Amino acid sequence: MRLDLDPPIHSFDDGTLPIVRMRNEAETVKFCQRTHDELEIESVVIPMGGKGVFWNTLCVSSQIGCARGCTFCQTARMGLIRNLTVDEIIGQVAAANAAFEAQVRNVVFMGMGEPLDNYENVVESIEILHRDKRFEIARRRITVSTVGHCEGIRKLASLNYRRLGLAISLNAPNDEIRDQIMPINRRSPMAELREAIASYPVRAGGHILIEYVMLAGVNDTLEHARELAAYLKGLPTCVNLIPWNPCEGLDHKTPSDETIDTFQRELMSLGQMTFRRRTKGRGAMGACGQLGNLALKRLKHR
Repeated sequence: MRLDLDPPIHSFDDGTLPIVRMRNEAETVKFCQRTHDELEIESVVIPMGGKGVFWNTLCVSSQIGCARGCTFCQTARMGLIRNLTVDEIIGQVAAANAAFEAQVRNVVFMGMGEPLDNYENVVESIEILHRDKRFEIARRRITVSTVGHCEGIRKLASLNYRRLGLAISLNAPNDEIRDQIMPINRRSPMAELREAIASYPVRAGGHILIEYVMLAGVNDTLEHARELAAYLKGLPTCVNLIPWNPCEGLDHKTPSDETIDTFQRELMSLGQMTFRRRTKGRGAMGACGQLGNLALKRLKHR
């Protein structure tokens, strides 16, 4: 079984996988690389900075598809097709640097897949990105995002990489809501996740990023904000509020700006450091939760 694949837009002489598609929005670029088994890897170059200081962050994928089934995520609809190899992971950075002259400064494992389900390859990739002279990306400029893989968080903590960033896709203030939107919570409830977060080594003055996708009528009330603040109290965390990015076939809705701002003010009034993510790449289907080609789903059992 074959997909109708586009010819490469960019090819490389060093073995880096070719880029076959790109979509741009306001300097944010989502690009797709074709794998040797006719699958696709999606990555996003995100321009960052201001006041005369600019850099590029690359959102990389660790898997093709994802097994975790979060109800608000396009990638979850694909199911898990396979893990990416080390070469395929670092090849996303090499492609961004070569094709777009991006000079990637920050790498975030926030693309397709659950990074800690591909633990060994992700950790080896981090080491290469850190030590290889082609990249030389400081660990403090690399962040691993997880849906709450508690065993994986503990394994990552055991490496004692105090400067490696950790992001937790929490998205709920209590077990009842998290059970509904994130199946992993039924196996690893929030109390266990809190213990795993507390075990993670954080440098002095640092914090763990708590990603909170805001879903209208699901997790966006003042009471939810108060529950969230209570859950995180005493942990070195910063909450990142993410307005839900629409995906075809998913029924969630994005809260109003007023609702999100009110939620943020309530968290901050309770002493919880909080900021709102300004959406980039939504029109190019490159924003949080939008990655994934559903046409590949039929290859899952090939």
